[in-house]
Amino acid sequence: MPQATIETNFGNIIFELLPNYAPETVRNFVKLAKSNFYDGILFHRIIPGFMIQGGDPNTKQPDKSSWGMGGPGYTIKAEFNSKPHQRGVVSMARSDDPNSAGSQFFIVTGDSTFLDGQYTAFGEVKSGMAVADKIGHLPRGKNDCPDQEAKIFRITISE
Repeated sequence: MPQATIETNFGNIIFELLPNYAPETVRNFVKLAKSNFYDGILFHRIIPGFMIQGGDPNTKQPDKSSWGMGGPGYTIKAEFNSKPHQRGVVSMARSDDPNSAGSQFFIVTGDSTFLDGQYTAFGEVKSGMAVADKIGHLPRGKNDCPDQEAKIFRITISE
């Protein structure tokens, strides 16, 4: 299975991509990663014991009022599947519209099966959950935004 490595200022998170569960979502994520879309983007939303969220290009700008609303300029269709949202699952973030995901994703840091069937799970962390936990426990302010930068330097894909 292909893997993605998220290089952050807290260490690396390596996850297996799951094309058998969400082929188009994986294809989109790989395309964005290989085009360096994620370079320099922040994890902008953290909820301890639940998840850490990143992938918004708006986080490259200091104005936090638009953080959480950015994407690649298009959306992809939801691929709800049978992969449970347990600790370590990587899933696509979206708005109220199920077909509104684009580039934002989240890593589940605490079992969250109430998300099953509502969000597209497309990966599973194989190493680096301690890094995700460290990011997930940063002090945070308004809109669950961490007070300290949690930066994605790059995401690389190995197949």
